[in-house]
Amino acid sequence: MLSIKNLEAGYGNVQVLQGISIDVPKGKVVTLIGSNGAGKTTTMRAVSGMIKPTAGEITLRGKRVDGLESYTIAKLGLAHSPEGRRVFATMTVTDNLILGAFARLTGSRPKGDVAGDLERALELFPRLKDRRNQLAGTLSGGEQQMLAMARAVMLNPEIVLLDEPSMGLAPILVDEVFRIIADLKAHGVTMLLVEQFAAAAFKVADYCYVLENGRISVHGPADKLKDDPAVKAAYLGG
Repeated sequence: MLSIKNLEAGYGNVQVLQGISIDVPKGKVVTLIGSNGAGKTTTMRAVSGMIKPTAGEITLRGKRVDGLESYTIAKLGLAHSPEGRRVFATMTVTDNLILGAFARLTGSRPKGDVAGDLERALELFPRLKDRRNQLAGTLSGGEQQMLAMARAVMLNPEIVLLDEPSMGLAPILVDEVFRIIADLKAHGVTMLLVEQFAAAAFKVADYCYVLENGRISVHGPADKLKDDPAVKAAYLGG
């Protein structure tokens, strides 16, 4: 589905990623964990076209996408729920969700049943259903995070990038966000997940990569890696 090979990227003269390789198979949830500044968000931004890689390859369903504009990558089926939510504050919840389906409505992606998918998204995110006519800027932080995730799903994407979906949320809302991620996984949605709460990420992920100082230090099946002594000590409080 998504393949990242020897990726290098950064900002100006600062190289953050030092040649990382990640594979995200179809229908699987792959998580990328690491300390602050390790390069997790830089990875997501490079994959979605927000920044341009300086070396390496990114392929989506066998097609090279590294260096393409974000809107072109989105048309190919990659949806990005970014760190910090970034909802359209002066638009309603419903309008934000419809905007997530923009590529479908303009013919860049198969249209399908947009109205039906809108209702399904609201069923999956019940807090949003109760606030569908409310301005996005008036939602709580947790509700805005759910809206960013639901908007990404409205693209009917091949893969969803989730960057720190639990950031700044109360524990009860973190639980709800990960319940929704588990539901998406059960429906076959492919995801690359960056998450600060490694324990929660391990519960939903099939495979894990640990990023340290711009390099992948270790990777493996999530159910095995969570028991690795070094990973437990560094990220799970072991």
